[in-house]
Amino acid sequence: MKKTWIKVAITAAAFILVVAIIPLFINADTLRPTVESQLSNSLGRKVTLGHLGFSLFTGSLVAEDISIADDPAISSTPFLAAERLHIGVELWPFLAHRSVQITDITIESPSIHIIRAQNGTWNFSSLGNTASSASQGSATPPSLSVGQLSIKHGSATLTSFAGPSKPIACNDINVTIDKFSFTQPFPFKLSLELPANGSLKLDGAAGPVSQTDASKTPFQAKLDLKHFDPVAVGLVQPADGISMVADFSAQIASDGGNLTSNGTIVASQLKLARNGSPAQRPVNLDYSISDNLATRQGQVNDLTVHTGPVAAHVNGTFSMTEQGAVLDLHLAAPNLPIDAIEHLLPAAGITLPSGSSLHGGTLNANLAVQGPANAITISGPVEVDDTQLAGFDLGSRIEGLNPLAGTHGGTKIDKLSTTLNSSPQITRFDNIYASVPSIGTASGSGTVSADGALDFQLTAKFSSSSALGAVANGGLNAVGVALGGNAKMADKGIPLTITGTTSNPSIKANVGSMLKQQVSGGLLGHIAGQQTGSTAGKLKSLLGR
Repeated sequence: MKKTWIKVAITAAAFILVVAIIPLFINADTLRPTVESQLSNSLGRKVTLGHLGFSLFTGSLVAEDISIADDPAISSTPFLAAERLHIGVELWPFLAHRSVQITDITIESPSIHIIRAQNGTWNFSSLGNTASSASQGSATPPSLSVGQLSIKHGSATLTSFAGPSKPIACNDINVTIDKFSFTQPFPFKLSLELPANGSLKLDGAAGPVSQTDASKTPFQAKLDLKHFDPVAVGLVQPADGISMVADFSAQIASDGGNLTSNGTIVASQLKLARNGSPAQRPVNLDYSISDNLATRQGQVNDLTVHTGPVAAHVNGTFSMTEQGAVLDLHLAAPNLPIDAIEHLLPAAGITLPSGSSLHGGTLNANLAVQGPANAITISGPVEVDDTQLAGFDLGSRIEGLNPLAGTHGGTKIDKLSTTLNSSPQITRFDNIYASVPSIGTASGSGTVSADGALDFQLTAKFSSSSALGAVANGGLNAVGVALGGNAKMADKGIPLTITGTTSNPSIKANVGSMLKQQVSGGLLGHIAGQQTGSTAGKLKSLLGR
């Protein structure tokens, strides 16, 4: 037994000695031009390697200071640079004949520069390109085929000159591709980290690699995107007013000509307007989109925004231009319960009067969403039915009328409809019609500025069936008779001006302007006569303040 162990130890020592000695007799650096040529021909790009060594333990060549050139039409900076590259080789052909037959490639901690030119071309589009290979003496697809191609702990910047977004930085990039070949499909896994604790994972299959444009290589994969912050990443500028932290779960696929994506989004802290504030509860969305990679035109087949038991739907088209995405979408929101969507109002920049809230009722909207994504316009009809504006006593807030009757701490709204036209600078409301049972009706138009300043001109017709309306109409008609015999002065309505801000509106009844219209030269003497005291009393009763 002792002799057996001695033999084993001698054998092991001899093996270790051989493994240690063999690399001393192999000057792998003499093969550097061969390896550079093989990789350059396969990629269609000049590949430069530093010192090339050999490790018998791992059966691989180890290159230092690797550099892969970029598309010269796009950038002179290397597409990829790394301190170390491991190239696995078939051991016996290499030892016996110095033949380099690559089995696997591992790139450690590379720095990758991904660029999209103004015409939409990616700088990696020509990788493995037949035309590029042909210029180096090969008109056929690259023959490179390896058991595994890996990138470990890489970093990348994505720069697009086809839009206004800033470069996007990614860290801890890890890629594993099994049985890689330019001419056959292959499975892959990709993971990376994004700014603000975001992460992305792709797990799928791709290939064969397109010989005309690598960016059009067909693939299908499952996407798992966590804690995605488009502002922190750089896809959206802070001044655009759009922000969120979202989780995506989706299936994406490309046939080389069209890209499709279907999945779900859970968006937290959603904000959709410059003057908005983040929603307090997450918003769930389902989506289905497609994108033509050649024309850069896309279709939103459906984007469903879930709000309780019902949903709003968005569909339409989008296009990618040098200035960014341009939208032409349609939003259909039929009979949405207000209680389910009220938490979204601040996100859209809609601010209710301070201390108030909406209870009950439904919202109907049919809106066009158009223009550049960072400066969209929203237009179309909006209607709110059968709701209660709790905490806001409209009757007591109308300045210029005696508040003999209020709305008891809230305002019941039977109907409020308008035609909306909103831009980043101002939101205009036309064809306003409001029916408030405790007061009457109002119509007109107005605007809300980007900072929430109000400028509305309305005409209110008070209902005589309400306490406030009966007092207002009675007073107006009495004054009308006193001033000129118009016993139905109230039928013309009372002009209302709404100023202030959305959180603190100021509502004034312009009774004085009505009275001026009733007064003429012939009536002045009449007012100065016996009717003066009576008229003054009626005015005081009507105006009160």
